[in-house]
Amino acid sequence: MKRIYDFSRNPAVRDYTVADLKALKGSGKKLSMANPADKDQIRACVEAGIDLFVVGSNQIEDIRELAPAHFTGVGSTWAQFGSDDEIVADAFDSMRRGADMYYTLRSFDVMERMAREGIPVQSHIGLIPTFSHHCGGLRAFGRKADEAMEIWTTLKLMEDVGVFAVEAECIAEEVLEAVNDKTSVVTFSLGSGMAGDAVFSFLADVCGEASEEDKPPKHAHAFGQVGRLHKKIHEERVAALGEFHREVTAGNFPYPQTNITMRAGEKEKFLEALDNWAPTHQ
Repeated sequence: MKRIYDFSRNPAVRDYTVADLKALKGSGKKLSMANPADKDQIRACVEAGIDLFVVGSNQIEDIRELAPAHFTGVGSTWAQFGSDDEIVADAFDSMRRGADMYYTLRSFDVMERMAREGIPVQSHIGLIPTFSHHCGGLRAFGRKADEAMEIWTTLKLMEDVGVFAVEAECIAEEVLEAVNDKTSVVTFSLGSGMAGDAVFSFLADVCGEASEEDKPPKHAHAFGQVGRLHKKIHEERVAALGEFHREVTAGNFPYPQTNITMRAGEKEKFLEALDNWAPTHQ
């Protein structure tokens, strides 16, 4: 654990710092990264030993409560804010509340502006689902040499404006392998092979929460069967609710053992008092 001050200048500790992630280059060490979405998932990631987190800004307080030492990135969606000032303000707010880096898809100018202010900026190369309209749909990137060079030049532009890390999504593994040690930018591989400095996967994919009908992407490997458990829980819930409905409409429920009864002798006293009751005034 490293003793630090967070970006609000509060004393804290972290398992990994920005400097530690930069030092991964050439070390041979690989870190795991996931995106827990609620308190239960955060606890599961901590207990499983996941190294790095990326979450929405509304979750950072839960992270700092349940995983105070975990390096955690926070980000905004491309269309979440209209102006550059708004997104920079959100970045400062996220860092102030405990984030360790800030993810953005916005312009190089915005990335550079935040980096100049000392914010560790993460961006995205390869497949960017938000921009899938521009590239003809969800697909792999870098399978041809000219597109591989576009990935490299984009990565270098990001490096030049001060980007600290990128999510490298669905890039041909040979491309990430060739460029990873030629840049100081920390790479989080999502479906882009082993060369990334950390390997990122969506928690739902790791846990097997998607059904076969959902057609999970090629890079989504299920290490568990949580989706099957969810289905079983749903079936059990429907069965229980159906039985409850049938017993109510048949006049069987509530059952005697679920009801509250008066103490011995009290019913008679109550009924007698009820029969003799009269209003004290009209």
